[in-house]
Amino acid sequence: QVQFVESGGGLVQPGGSLRLSCAASGSRFSIYTMGWYRQAPGKQREWVAAITRGGSTNYADSVKGRFTISRDNAKNTMYLQMNSLKPEDTAVYYCNAITGSGGDSSPLGSWGQGTQVTVSS
Repeated sequence: QVQFVESGGGLVQPGGSLRLSCAASGSRFSIYTMGWYRQAPGKQREWVAAITRGGSTNYADSVKGRFTISRDNAKNTMYLQMNSLKPEDTAVYYCNAITGSGGDSSPLGSWGQGTQVTVSS
């Protein structure tokens, strides 16, 4: 089973940027559609962005135009470039292989520890 390790979170001021990474174990990373999710305190985990094995991307409306998802299959790694961050982007961010490629997607693997993103002045 593929496992995931998220990194790159931190504290950033509103309007700032962060780049998250998702490192996957196993040799089957390149065949999966991958997704980023986030969970804010007191809220359910929500889908943020997805990228197919061919590189097609999809975003939740709340992050469209500010976040960019990408992947490097040779490195078994996926990224989330987050620009123009807002306080409402504060959450723990997770990655996973997914079915589907949008808001109706479902995770295929186990959840990792996630990486905390805090947007605050």
